[in-house]
Amino acid sequence: MKIHLIGICGTGMASLAGMLKASGHEVQGSDQNVYPPMSTILEQAGIPIFSPYSADHLKSPPDLVVVGNAISRGNPEAEEVLAKNIPHVSMPQALSRFFLEGKTPLVVAGTHGKTTTASLLAWVLESAGKDPSFFIGGLPKNFGSNFKLGKGEYFVLEGDEYDTAFF
Repeated sequence: MKIHLIGICGTGMASLAGMLKASGHEVQGSDQNVYPPMSTILEQAGIPIFSPYSADHLKSPPDLVVVGNAISRGNPEAEEVLAKNIPHVSMPQALSRFFLEGKTPLVVAGTHGKTTTASLLAWVLESAGKDPSFFIGGLPKNFGSNFKLGKGEYFVLEGDEYDTAFF
């Protein structure tokens, strides 16, 4: 499946892009601000990044567009998605659709410490031999990546108010 992510350089969106690519999808994305460490991670994964936002990036419509939570109406790519009726989902919807089925989600919520707590939880599960999947809003040093597609039952992720920002 060809998937385009609008707002790909956000920490969560870059993780999602990497997971989609690792799952065999053709992935590309765009962002207004492209800079390390996310741009480096995406480039190393072979994921093309377009900047700035432009409806031209969707001339050859993808099968699906993932709209980042920082994107709002008026964004030229978001408007093109709506005008051409291109199938689109939010980041949490994409996570659910592609990765959470058959897994037990362990969602870390709160105002502070979500990244640290999620990283620790993933490490404990990994150390216990549970081979968890994880999606973390930072770069945990002990894993070398902000995502992992494990074969175990558990999927560790950070909770947020994502649905309040989708258009």
